[in-house]
Amino acid sequence: MTTPRTVLVTGGNRGIGYAIAQRMLAEGHRVAVTVRSGEGPAGALTVTADMGDAESIDAAFTKVEAEYGPVEVVVANAGITKDTLLLRMSEEEFTSVIDTNLTGTFRVVKRASKGLLKQRFGRVILLSSVVGLYGSAGQINYSSSKAALVGFARSLTRELGGRGITANVIAPGFIETDMTAALPEAQQKQYLSSIPAARFGQVEEIAGVAAWLAGDDAGYISGAVIPVDGGLGMGH
Repeated sequence: MTTPRTVLVTGGNRGIGYAIAQRMLAEGHRVAVTVRSGEGPAGALTVTADMGDAESIDAAFTKVEAEYGPVEVVVANAGITKDTLLLRMSEEEFTSVIDTNLTGTFRVVKRASKGLLKQRFGRVILLSSVVGLYGSAGQINYSSSKAALVGFARSLTRELGGRGITANVIAPGFIETDMTAALPEAQQKQYLSSIPAARFGQVEEIAGVAAWLAGDDAGYISGAVIPVDGGLGMGH
């Protein structure tokens, strides 16, 4: 049995975030999602928030707290890509990805931490990527932002681990979403040939790991990086 918790998933209107919110609802949690546009799954509270704006994140938390009580599980999933090779990458293309994917996570987790400390309970789940440690040509901005989440979770574990708060990282590999469907077919085939499982992952497979990390069985796991990548990034 899982203890029902108040869960906030950022970027919950599509792809991995939407699937995580659905799975958390199925596990009996009270679920809120932040979106820039669109809606979360039926049964979730949808609130608008911009990862680049601490005030909008604060307002979103305030709404969720009024409806469901203090947030106990934070899933920082919202992220963007602006892929291009280093020599063509503008400073704006670099800093905007860092600001959403890394600094946005900082804003969300900082706002959540006050409540987590009061309750002496919390689960912080950060969505990274296999390319955070494996690397990917054309993704210096994205892979830097995703690698940084590992240091973030481990530092948070050292700061707050004694207060019943865990912080872990999920590192998905090539998962079938709208974002990956947009890649050229030749690139998709190239990725597929390097995945030992010989298939792409499903969003539900990420959601299952997130639900487990949020649950009662994972209370002694913190600072971990859990790859869900079919073996693509082994050892990275």
